[in-house]
Amino acid sequence: MTQLPRHVAIIMDGNGRWAQSQGVPRAAGHRAGLKPTRMSIQECARRGIEALTLFAFSSENWNRPADEVSSLMNLFVDSLDREIDELHASRVRVRFIGDRKQLAVRLQTRIAAAEQRTGDNDGLRLQIAMSYGGRWDIVQAAQELARQCSSGSIRPADIDEARFAAHMQLAGVPEVDLMIRTGGEQRISNFLLWHAAYAELYFSAMLWPQFDVAELEAALSFFAGRERRFGLTQAQLSDPAGRSDPAGQPGRAGQ
Repeated sequence: MTQLPRHVAIIMDGNGRWAQSQGVPRAAGHRAGLKPTRMSIQECARRGIEALTLFAFSSENWNRPADEVSSLMNLFVDSLDREIDELHASRVRVRFIGDRKQLAVRLQTRIAAAEQRTGDNDGLRLQIAMSYGGRWDIVQAAQELARQCSSGSIRPADIDEARFAAHMQLAGVPEVDLMIRTGGEQRISNFLLWHAAYAELYFSAMLWPQFDVAELEAALSFFAGRERRFGLTQAQLSDPAGRSDPAGQPGRAGQ
């Protein structure tokens, strides 16, 4: 059987450029991006992929024109209202990561309701990154650990990778195996810097509204063809007893 990633992360880039190519407002491009978003969730759930994280709105996106930001926030609210029933029926567990304090109160309310409603679901674990930045994620974890050191509840020497990861936004979710970016750019743009340390990177020339099942399959085929060594030698890889991945899961298939 073709080896699948446990955790896929997607940088959904190109909505604005797609809108420009079609001669329509940028807001129309963001609306068009809902179709591939829905497809990606459905396909990952259907294939038994454990986790999917989508980069919906970065901490840097707050610097975009105010009317575009407002349009995006309204789209997020409307999308949650429309999609949550189907997500819940499909046993998808929805979780939002990022600095939600910057979001409008009504969006925070929708987010909390979606998380509570789907919190006990046992299907695909869907993380939606909003007002998120990888550096912010690392800093907020460091601040929490600094507070614990200051209070005397832990010592600096107690801090290791596992304790640090436990205070990050994706605590409890497997590390990213495959990161996909659409739109032709070849960078990760401050997305999941900690969690994607060993991710395979797939860059698609397609703009996000164009992203379809065939391109998702191409990304998964790319992943299946990768030899993932995590610093080990080929000789070590040939001996399953000596294999262990960075997340502490010895002998995980496909490394």
